[in-house]
Amino acid sequence: MPVLDNYVNVIEAAEVLGVHWETVKRMCREGRIPAKKVHNMWLIDKKDLKKFASTYTEPRRGKRKK
Repeated sequence: MPVLDNYVNVIEAAEVLGVHWETVKRMCREGRIPAKKVHNMWLIDKKDLKKFASTYTEPRRGKRKK
């Protein structure tokens, strides 16, 4: 769909930011990442994600120990 080419979902955004996808979902809900909710899916504009990623400095937690 050409209309959605400029958007990514939370899973793709999580890969860019290096965090879990639920963290991205929470940040969208809180309004920290500009996003639009369509039905049950968050869509993030690629330009907005790039801008957010350049200023995102929160520590990334490591994987849980087994």
